Amino acid sequence: MAKFDPRVDALVMETRTQWDDSVGDLSEEDRQWVIREIHASPEQASQLQYERSHTGFTRIITVTLEDIQRLYLSKEA
Repeated sequence: MAKFDPRVDALVMETRTQWDDSVGDLSEEDRQWVIREIHASPEQASQLQYERSHTGFTRIITVTLEDIQRLYLSKEA
């Protein structure tokens, strides 16, 4: 897993989201909310990687249960 790299992240042209087995079932609405929030703050993702593409990079975040808990806590604050 890579760490957040602001230099590389500035070149991200595509994002992908994967789901860790710990996540379990989420409604489609909750999944879409998590995707928007986690990619808006990729530096907070616990599992992040970058892949080179033809036009820049693809950011791939694997969302974990801990990521979701952190997002909901920050939403409530």
